This record gives sequence, structure tokens and C-alpha cells, in this order.
Amino acid sequence: MGGDRFGSFGLATQLARQAMPADEAIALLRSGTAKPGSLLAYGNGRSYGDSCQNDAGTVVDMRPLNRVRSFDAETGVIEADAGVLLCDLIAHGAPHGFFPAVVPGTQFVTLGGAIANDVHGKNHHRRGTFGCHVESLTLQRSDGRTYHCSDSDNARLFRATIGGMGLTGLILSVSIRLMRVPSLDIVEKVTRFRDLGEFFDLADAADEANEYAVAWINQLAGGHGRGLLFTGNHAEHGSHAASQAGGRLSVAVQPPFNVLSRPFLTVVNAAYRWKKGRSSEPRQAGYQGFFFPLDGVRDWNRLYGPRGLFQHQSVVPEAEARLTVPALLDAARRAGQGSFLTVLKRFGDVRSPALLSFPRPGYTLTLDFPNRGERTLKLLAELDCITVEAGGAVNPYKDARMGAETFAASFPEWQRLEALRDPAFMSGFWARTAKKLGARPDIAEAAE
Repeated sequence: MGGDRFGSFGLATQLARQAMPADEAIALLRSGTAKPGSLLAYGNGRSYGDSCQNDAGTVVDMRPLNRVRSFDAETGVIEADAGVLLCDLIAHGAPHGFFPAVVPGTQFVTLGGAIANDVHGKNHHRRGTFGCHVESLTLQRSDGRTYHCSDSDNARLFRATIGGMGLTGLILSVSIRLMRVPSLDIVEKVTRFRDLGEFFDLADAADEANEYAVAWINQLAGGHGRGLLFTGNHAEHGSHAASQAGGRLSVAVQPPFNVLSRPFLTVVNAAYRWKKGRSSEPRQAGYQGFFFPLDGVRDWNRLYGPRGLFQHQSVVPEAEARLTVPALLDAARRAGQGSFLTVLKRFGDVRSPALLSFPRPGYTLTLDFPNRGERTLKLLAELDCITVEAGGAVNPYKDARMGAETFAASFPEWQRLEALRDPAFMSGFWARTAKKLGARPDIAEAAE
């Protein structure tokens, strides 16, 4: 976790050198005296790369802004400060039969961070991204003005802020619609598949029949993607109480080396497949284990050692997936790089309101690699090339090293965000990619 060190979750990027309390940053912005590129909101440090870092300026600690302002138990609309954690939203809505419509793989993200990255979950095929459920937001910009943004009010700023990686200003508060559910418990079914071809044959039906669907791949196994398909739906009869956030286990001290070696991963993957794939019968379980399994071990990222990890998440069009996904896995195997967590899922065609949003129709593959320096960077560049050549995209808020050209190919509309970016806000990611590309005046003018 970021903690007071204000780092990124991947641990491979430089720590923020300075941090400013949210109230001081708000006062500075309202005075109109914030310097260009000097600020960037920092939530709970769950971004893997430098999209939550500002090497040349100051990060703004948003966690003290953590008040739930109102909740409508009839409609599920909740208004809260940007620093409220997702686990707190779950706890607030659960007794009334509501749950966030979209949750990522951790509940320890702030509301503002979830919007800034337009995060997705295991049900994109039905609910789209997190931004699809935002009713409105309040944004503080460096011109001294506070903007109320929605589909009908400051709509361009609204769309730019969702998925805008914190570059349009400081999100102060948000109004979002939760989803009514019969219970928080999940009825989960696990289906084994022998290879990626069998997974792709199963994927359409899995999405059609289930609220949630995601696959785990044994990336170290021979062949082309043996793994498990997890599907789930909220149980008709189950708990309406949020369980305590956070696991009992913790990696209290960072080891001086990468614990997740290839032999260790081989054993873990085999054990995981055996344990989870023992039965194909549906089972009812609590939501934490289904949505947030890694939250059960606090600071698990420390297992990668002091050099940290890189995560590579790509999305490729559905028509290209049967060739491209095996090519990505083959590249990692040829490089001798083992992924601790390899996840494959299908994105649907529910369109996000965001100006820039990573999810798009197709299949998304996520790989985690220990940082082994140049060797790992070379592999990640190869994965970028395979993805872009297939007409796909690389996820910016999981990234710590992609080149400007990869970003431009993944997000050809990036100039529109640059045109609406607040001049006082900058991130390490944006400086490394978009600023090196420059903005075309014709695109910038079209966005005004």
C-alpha cells in the first residue's frame, strides 16, 4: 500500500518527494496561484506505475477527504468525498441491499481514484466501467473555480475527468449509483479448460449466463493457456453485512530479494489449480474471496522484493484474440519470465462516458512480472508491440514504462484530454508519454 510513503503499488517507480494535505491544495487552487505542473491527486496508492506520481511537483493526499455525505436507500445513489475507500461504500450500501455496480480487484481504492482510472471489474460485459455509474462530480481547478460536472453540466469536463488519471483537477466529491443485489454472497462456479481455444469457446456463454466471469491462466504450464474459468452471481439468499476489510495475514517486512521465483510459482500455480478446480459444482461464498482475494494478504506486493514488479495489461479486439493472447503468453515463456497472477477476461460493448477509457470490446490479459531490470523491460516492450500490432491497447494506470508511441497508438484521442488538462496538474506517466508527443492545435481547439 502507498501509506505515508506515497509510492505506487508496483514499487518500481520513484517515491513522491513531496506531499500536500488536501485542504492546503484546495486553498491553493482556489487562490489561483498554483504553479504549472505542480500538483497531482494521490488516493490510496493502488496504481501500479507512475500515473499516481508527480516527480517534478507535489502529490496531494486525498485520504482525509473521507466523508459519506448522503445515501438514498431507495435508489442506491450515494454522495461521498473523493477520498472514501471502496470498502466503505460497500459497508454503507450493504445493509440496504446495494453493492457497487463495478469493483476492481481490490477494495482499497479511493472513490476519486476509481473514477480517475475508470476502473473495470469482472462484469464489464454487463455493467461497463466504474464511470458508467457516476451521476455527477465536483471538480476544483486551478482557475479558482469549482465545477459541478455531469452528463448535462460541464459535460466535456465530466467525460475528461472520468478516466482522466487525475489531470483535469482535484475531484472533491462524487455522486454514484450503487446496484441493488439480493445479497452480497456470490454463487461461484469453477470450470476447468485445457487450453485457450476451449476458454474462448466457453466465454460467450459464460458472459451471457452470469453477472461475473473471469479466467485464471497457468502461464507457466506447457501448451497454450490451461486454466480455470470463474463465473458468479449474487446469491438469492445470503448475507447483507459487509465483512471486515483487510486480511489477517501480512507481509510485514519487505524481503531483500524476489520471493516469487519460478520454481515457487510453479508449485503455487499447480496447488491453486488443484484447490480451486476440484469441483465444478456451484458453491456459495462471501464476496471478499471472490472479488478481492489478494486483499487477504496485506502488502503482498512486497514479496517481489525491493525492485518491485511491473504489471502489463492489454486489450485486443475479439477477432484477433485467438492469435494474439497465445502470442503474448508465448513471449513471456520464451523470455523465461513467470507471472504470479495471469488473468484473462472478456470486455463487452457497454460504452464508457469517459473521453479516454482502457476497456473496449475484446479480451484483456493481465500479467505480473518481477522487476529484473533490462530483461523485463525488453519483454514488456515486446508485449506492447504484439498488442499494438493487433489493434489493441496497453493500460496506462497499470504502467510504469510504456513509450509515447505505444500510448498514442492505444489512445489516439489523447490530445483531447491534453486540451482539457488543468495546467497545474501533471503526472510522471503524462510527462513520459503525452508531453513528449506534443498536442496538435487543431485537436486542442476542437476540444475547447
